[in-house]
Amino acid sequence: MEKEFTERELDRIIEMAWEDRTPFEAIEFQFGVTESDVIKIMQKEMKPSSFRMWRKRVQGRATKHKKLRKNSMKKFKSSRQKQITHNKISKR
Repeated sequence: MEKEFTERELDRIIEMAWEDRTPFEAIEFQFGVTESDVIKIMQKEMKPSSFRMWRKRVQGRATKHKKLRKNSMKKFKSSRQKQITHNKISKR
């Protein structure tokens, strides 16, 4: 991983990595980092215990890997995401 990210971009990558329904492919599409790069970012930016907990949670999780998803799950965002349109962050 050679690309430098702003603090805001790093925060967003970490947030997306924690979200159950956001696949690694969505992170790669938006930021150009592979799953292994996301793992390295998480390991570098998190406390060791938090990283281990995250790794255990996402390893093999169907919703985090597009290839393991059901055919009905084709979009990157949650169906509930449209309900938070008045969020200040989404207006940036």
